[in-house]
Amino acid sequence: MGTAQSRTRHPTRWHIQEAQNEVVEKKYDPNDDTMTFVEGEDEMDFLCHGYTSLRARMSCGHTVTPMSLTDWCLNQLKEGATSFICGNCAAKWSYKEVRKMALLTQEEAKYYEDKLFSNKVKGNPNFKLCPGCKCRVEREDTNNLCVTCPKCTASKNKAYRFCWQCLKEWKGPVPVSDHCENEDCCNQKICVLRNCPVVNFKDVQGVNDCPSIRACPSCGELLEHSGIKCKFLVCKKCKAKFCFVCLKLFPECQNYFELCLCGIAPRQTSIPEWDGKIANNAKVEE
Repeated sequence: MGTAQSRTRHPTRWHIQEAQNEVVEKKYDPNDDTMTFVEGEDEMDFLCHGYTSLRARMSCGHTVTPMSLTDWCLNQLKEGATSFICGNCAAKWSYKEVRKMALLTQEEAKYYEDKLFSNKVKGNPNFKLCPGCKCRVEREDTNNLCVTCPKCTASKNKAYRFCWQCLKEWKGPVPVSDHCENEDCCNQKICVLRNCPVVNFKDVQGVNDCPSIRACPSCGELLEHSGIKCKFLVCKKCKAKFCFVCLKLFPECQNYFELCLCGIAPRQTSIPEWDGKIANNAKVEE
């Protein structure tokens, strides 16, 4: 088996300038007095490429070369990361530090920044595609369905607004939290909550005609109760434990088999917005 330096490796997209060119290794300038160079191993070279550049110390104390840091952070981006951490101690690195220490080229930096943004918005309910320009737009006010697209506004020289719910150009007054004035604009979850059948709790005395479907008071996920056993449910999405009858979180309500002091909560007419975090009272499975 050859040495680490002679092993065959699979370069990333930036390690190849042209199909027939040799891999060009990025190396630190030994005269760069803004970096701390040290002797020792390249602690981010997890694939054992054996990079020959000087080793530099990151803010967390671990050592890198430009190439190993580029590779390690690229791997994190491919796995969906929205920030960078050390592969040894999990300390968080700023993008500014990574860009400097990895000697990112303009092409690399653009890819990193685009990927960080796309990872951030992927699956994030506060980002959607603008129906006008198809760019991702963030919704800042979760209680207002009317959203302004900066790109379309700039290109049209007038405010371009669209509905967060039906994803059509905005019609009607603002702000609005339930629906705009486009004909087919409606919140499907609200319709379900409004029209779901009622259920009688067999094991909880006095609980009759309770809506059989509720929106989790923590994240808005729709959950259904069969009316059998206790009145508490644990949301699969945010792990919140709450009373299906009065909609209070545990332990604000904690009597499992008796009617709540405040009675049965009416049908919900709004959906809570989830902040993406696990509920504070999340049930820990033993």
